[in-house]
Amino acid sequence: MLPTNSAGPPPVAADAPDFAAACLGSGLPEAAERHLRLAGLCYHREEESLAHLQAAWDAAPGHAAVYIGRYRFYFYKNRLREALGVARDCLRKAALDNGLPEDWRAVKKTDADFGSFDAILPRFFLFTLKAYGYLNLRLGQLDEGRAAIEKLAELDPGDKLGGKVLLNVLERQADGDDD
Repeated sequence: MLPTNSAGPPPVAADAPDFAAACLGSGLPEAAERHLRLAGLCYHREEESLAHLQAAWDAAPGHAAVYIGRYRFYFYKNRLREALGVARDCLRKAALDNGLPEDWRAVKKTDADFGSFDAILPRFFLFTLKAYGYLNLRLGQLDEGRAAIEKLAELDPGDKLGGKVLLNVLERQADGDDD
């Protein structure tokens, strides 16, 4: 079965030379790639799409492209709780891959090259943290979402990932502006 809130995803070596390419699908076994493609083609038939996502996971457990495929499926189906489960798994994976503390709250700006947009592993962590924060906000878990987005802003002071937009929305809501 696909993990959602298990002990965590299988680790990928942080120094894996092809990790950047792996995030984009390189190194993905042919069977997993085929199942991800088929999951997208039958997206409107949920059970069939989920079966292909499971087959992709079985062919390439822990591969970033499979995580991303699962996340996108749940997110675009507006199945936000399930998307949040995948985001949690991805956050654990990204922390492991970067050699970061498992608790994202303990991550410091100096723990990785967060300032370089070309640093794929740290960028994967930041994107995942943003998704985790956003989903918590959407699900009404405002304190958790705010904390994650504030951590994103701390780690990405140049705002390359656009976390400050979410903080601005939260500030406007706190000021009574619901637009």
